[in-house]
Amino acid sequence: MKNFSHAAFPPDTISVMKQALDGAVSTLPHPVNSAHVQSIAESILRTTSEGERDPTMLQTMALLELQITQRD
Repeated sequence: MKNFSHAAFPPDTISVMKQALDGAVSTLPHPVNSAHVQSIAESILRTTSEGERDPTMLQTMALLELQITQRD
């Protein structure tokens, strides 16, 4: 995982991030690949660090990044 050791978020933001992560992972085909979950989590952390707080947008951005990464 990328270095997010200094990231700190208030409880309400963590709740939004968890909602986005759960939503994104629920759309993945089974069996769920742990590398995909990690990629989604990193994207959500990065996007939240940049100021986004909408769980739907966080989920969408993470899934789009995952699709782009898989094509490389």
